[in-house]
Amino acid sequence: MNINNLQTEDECYPLVDEQGQVVGKATRSECHGGAKPLHPVVHLHVFNSRGELYLQKRPMYKDIQPGKWDTSVGGHVDYGETTIEALRRETAEELGITDFTPEPIAEYIFESEIEKEFVHSFKTTYDGAIAPAPDELDGGRFWTLDEVRQHIKTDTFTPNFANEFERFIAPD
Repeated sequence: MNINNLQTEDECYPLVDEQGQVVGKATRSECHGGAKPLHPVVHLHVFNSRGELYLQKRPMYKDIQPGKWDTSVGGHVDYGETTIEALRRETAEELGITDFTPEPIAEYIFESEIEKEFVHSFKTTYDGAIAPAPDELDGGRFWTLDEVRQHIKTDTFTPNFANEFERFIAPD
């Protein structure tokens, strides 16, 4: 589980090469400790039928990018788990969504000051109920693409979301 209170520093993630093939494993603390071993994550961009994009608000207690708006769903792939299994688990945990059809957008490597991720990015269109996990998120809402564009150069969003939005969601 990725619920902050249940996360442990010895939780194991797969390590991958630059083609996304598993080459080992490491603990959460090793992946986030500055050495930057490449590990896989999943992102899901949830659109409604009006073309609005749901974004989650990261709580202030998160160790990475607290208080920022972020991708609808994002999380680590656990060791021994497939990308799709991780995507479905994270989506159910974070937003309570279990019935959706993921469409691949891109795979790319993203590096921050403390970690290096192999990102598997997906999108879906969904008009059902969304129930943000109160113990994992500070809520969320749908944004128009114009609203996102108006705030993209501010400190509103996580750098990874801003990068992905500009490259794959709404490139100019």
